Amino acid sequence: MRTFLVTFLLVAMLSSGTAFAKDFGNGVTLSEETAISAILDSPADYVGKKVKVSGLVIDVCSTRGCWIYLAGDRDFEKIRIKVTDGEIVFPMEARGKVAIVEGVVESMVLTREEVIKRRKHHAEEKGIDFDPASVTSGETILRIRGLGASIDGV
Repeated sequence: MRTFLVTFLLVAMLSSGTAFAKDFGNGVTLSEETAISAILDSPADYVGKKVKVSGLVIDVCSTRGCWIYLAGDRDFEKIRIKVTDGEIVFPMEARGKVAIVEGVVESMVLTREEVIKRRKHHAEEKGIDFDPASVTSGETILRIRGLGASIDGV
């Protein structure tokens, strides 16, 4: 009996990590996954649409847990997942874990002044210096408004 129990636990640990995943918000209901690279390559095809993406969590909001960055399926690409403050709180322990996220793709057009305000806020959160003169123009930001997530091992 002991051998069976040990074998069962070992198989459970080595099998899909979703058995040990924690759900956030509404969880994930979509079956089809969209590659982050597809969203970044053709944002107009996805803006306003609900998608399911997955990737390694490479950063978490240290103040409120209100956003995470997911690594894309290509090197050096990432996408920000922003949730409504307080509705979903991503734990710092999510960093380095695999997340599956469901949400609506958004495109935000920011003026230079809005970019300065946003970058200043992020610099303050991270405790790093920011020079407003480094911002020379506005920008368009692509992100996913997170509705639900499942993160392995948190």
